Amino acid sequence: MAVLARRKSRQVMVGHVAIGGDAPIIVQSMTNTDTADAQSTVRQVAELARAGSEIVRITVNSPEAAAQVATIREKLDAMGCDVPLVGDFHFNGHRLLKQYPECAEALAKYRINPGNVGHGKKRDDQFSTMIEAACRYAKPVRIGVNWGSLDPELLARMMDENARSAEPLDAAGIMREALIASALESAAQAVQWGLPAERIAISCKVSGVQDLIAVYRELARRCDYALHLGLTEAGMGSKGIVASSAAMGILLQEGIGDTIRVSLTPEPNGDRTREVIVAQELLQTMGLRSFTPLVTACPGCGRTTSTYFQELADKIQGYLRAQMPIWKAAHPGVEEMKVAVMGCVVNGPGESKHADIGISLPGTNEVPVAPVYVDGEKTVTLKGGRIAEEFQAIVAGYVEKRYGQGGRGPAPRPGAQRPASIPIKAV
Repeated sequence: MAVLARRKSRQVMVGHVAIGGDAPIIVQSMTNTDTADAQSTVRQVAELARAGSEIVRITVNSPEAAAQVATIREKLDAMGCDVPLVGDFHFNGHRLLKQYPECAEALAKYRINPGNVGHGKKRDDQFSTMIEAACRYAKPVRIGVNWGSLDPELLARMMDENARSAEPLDAAGIMREALIASALESAAQAVQWGLPAERIAISCKVSGVQDLIAVYRELARRCDYALHLGLTEAGMGSKGIVASSAAMGILLQEGIGDTIRVSLTPEPNGDRTREVIVAQELLQTMGLRSFTPLVTACPGCGRTTSTYFQELADKIQGYLRAQMPIWKAAHPGVEEMKVAVMGCVVNGPGESKHADIGISLPGTNEVPVAPVYVDGEKTVTLKGGRIAEEFQAIVAGYVEKRYGQGGRGPAPRPGAQRPASIPIKAV
């Protein structure tokens, strides 16, 4: 099924990166370092940017953290890392932005949670102080509502109104409506205080798949702000990946979402960049963007008792991802290349022919040879103990020949199978 047309939203500029409008769906992530530790934060921001995070959010929760933001920006710039930094503010953001103007200036965007900016008159004063800073420094704002920190006064007001309604909503419906109201009312207030609507993005994050789908469908219907999409507290490992993909995949298919984050809980000492790779793979497998050549590989069965094809698929996928920082500039279009590493003769030759370049390794009791297919044609048969190295060399040569010298390679060969995709405007 073809991807539905993207919902038309206002475009927001976050540094040099465009969100919404005709821009592609942007991948972002967040550090988990102590921002007061500038060196560790710089290192992780750079790692996330190298992995493909196009915007990186950092926690700004204390005077010590705020005091280091400008230094972090300077160190990143000196490294040639121009990824925009977003400041994540809760509870005391109004004070930090006022007391540390260099922090306010260095950030490319502010994230404000309406549920954590105070209550009553204090809320208006503190929220307005943050919006005034955004206006003064010409910064965009993400109004990021989270159902774990929803404004209790707003929720109480809506529950009272619901109780008097002729057709009251259930508790879950009230929670969803309160999230939406918090975001839209806060955005309207920010506009009233002078922040242009073109500098506002909205998120309403929940941890339930069906709740996220319902909330964002309604948000998309009721506003044209750029939408930041993500399942909050998604969890660890496969659970977090599956839940995030299930929720965001449906919304993205419907054209909803301008920037995404996959909020994975890393394993102890785990790699933070995993959430960036998952976000990229979600967009790429849906045909929305291309980031790096993807490898098609069979799951294995009784015909493939050897682990050799699994090891080769893993090695080739790692090689392709490692090469992308080099290939990105010199070989435009290589991110759309399809590679197949198959484990037996059943589907191996067919999948290899459908890919740009593929190899069909021998399964159990098959002749110990591995035919290689390039652009649908068998070109060579590999055998012996250096199949992995020889195939990697063939892949490298193919990239140079097809995508080198600034070209985007030949048109797809007749009959080649390609997934449906939508045109993407480069940032």
